[in-house]
Amino acid sequence: MTHEGTTIPKSANTLPIVAFARDVYWNLGRSELVEWSIKRGEGHLSAQGALVARTGEFTGRSPKDKFTVRDDVTEAKVDWGAVNRPMSPEHYEALETLMLTSARDQSLFVQDLRAGADDGLAINVRVVTQFAWHNMFAQNMFIRPSAEERETIEPDWTVIDLPNVQADPAIHGTNSKTFIVVNFTKRTVLIGGTEYAGEIKKSIFGVLNFLLPETGDLPMHCSANVGPAGDVALFFGLSGTGKTTLSADPERALIGDDEHGWGPEGVFNFEGGCYAKAINLTAKAEPEIYAASNQFGALLENVILDPVTGDPVFTDVSLTENTRCSYPIDFIPGHVKSGRGGNPRAVIMLTADAYGVLPPLAKLSTDQAMYHFLSGYTAKVAGTERGLGNEPQATFSTCFGAPFMPRHPSEYAQLLREKVEETGAECWLVNTGWTGGKFGIGSRIPLEATRAMIRAILSGGFKDIGFNRDRYFGLMVPEACPSVSADLLTPSTTWSQLSEYEATAENLAQRFADNFAQFAKHVPASVAESGIRPRV
Repeated sequence: MTHEGTTIPKSANTLPIVAFARDVYWNLGRSELVEWSIKRGEGHLSAQGALVARTGEFTGRSPKDKFTVRDDVTEAKVDWGAVNRPMSPEHYEALETLMLTSARDQSLFVQDLRAGADDGLAINVRVVTQFAWHNMFAQNMFIRPSAEERETIEPDWTVIDLPNVQADPAIHGTNSKTFIVVNFTKRTVLIGGTEYAGEIKKSIFGVLNFLLPETGDLPMHCSANVGPAGDVALFFGLSGTGKTTLSADPERALIGDDEHGWGPEGVFNFEGGCYAKAINLTAKAEPEIYAASNQFGALLENVILDPVTGDPVFTDVSLTENTRCSYPIDFIPGHVKSGRGGNPRAVIMLTADAYGVLPPLAKLSTDQAMYHFLSGYTAKVAGTERGLGNEPQATFSTCFGAPFMPRHPSEYAQLLREKVEETGAECWLVNTGWTGGKFGIGSRIPLEATRAMIRAILSGGFKDIGFNRDRYFGLMVPEACPSVSADLLTPSTTWSQLSEYEATAENLAQRFADNFAQFAKHVPASVAESGIRPRV
């Protein structure tokens, strides 16, 4: 039964699962979805009015359960392997049948949304969910068409998200009961066996990462903002490097915090919301994100509430370190309403080097930009993920988003090179990690120092400052930076024992070289030669 009072598009009858469901709620608003979530026991409100939900067994993505249907559309274009696991069309059909029959007698929630703020490159996405709060998540994260647009909208892609549906590996060709399956021929995504809402947005990110290179446009796992003069900056970086924090600058307007495209007219957001990490969130360190997370319409995942006051306890990681908050981007003051900006002036690649040896700031040549884009380095430490010991763990995630890149990484790196050369964008490496020693000995580079470096990059503050080549990593490091201690810019001087620094630097350089060996034959020789290599 389709309920009245909701915006029902004319294309509603093209969704087969509707015929099986008991009730279907189309395009409900924020308040209605919150009410349904509470009524159905899916969540409750914080003292500030945010909806709080838990994701059950899975508090993050399930990369080993993600599949792409291998057929004529994908066979020659997908980089098959551990990241992009193939599924046969026959197994997909069996899963789709299971999803349809499992919807019988269920209540479903449907949102008609859009991914991509560039009208020429956007896709319409219909999201069908078992949980009302998952529907709210989708509404927060994607771009919301007007009620009039929704009446005639035709979906390009359909996501069906039924957490209670569990696969049988023997029948469906999966690794476990959990599955996230993308079918480029049928233009559908099936999600089951997990209550983690982030799978919805990341599956569509993967779709756009496959589609955009077809037209010579670059999909990017990055945040973006723009200054008063129209100067756009991109921030690439893995989780924990500061991608969201540094782009939420009160002096600049936020284009988006996670997923963007670089098209003929410049940068555009894929999303209509933000999905920020909530661990240790404070009003002092991240005032805009904190305020956005503490109001009605925000959605807190796995955040513990104080049992007396109902206030979020952002320091409590008893459920997971990966606590999250999603909210519409218009919760951030001064955001860019169009979701678009011009070509970037600065491309900033963030890393959090827990070994304490990389320079906090370096300017990159185009070859070096390709090298570090393909490397996608950071170092995880205890407290960011379960199971990590006391030693830093080097992590290389190509294009700063390997799990979401269906094509070979070299395709994205070549597109980056072309865009940088066409526009003259400057490329930088900014290390937000440790100084004075590795994790456990040194200290985290102060956020204010990193902000000062970013301000200098964006204001042209290095125009009259010289650069020196770092002897350990071959990076061009500025001799000075306004409002930053000169010693901080040269990591070796911050260690108590130079010999320990050298040994640690050599070790990290070898890790870079070993990782990049897989890309060497796919890129110009000048890229590999420009990269980090152990000293002979």
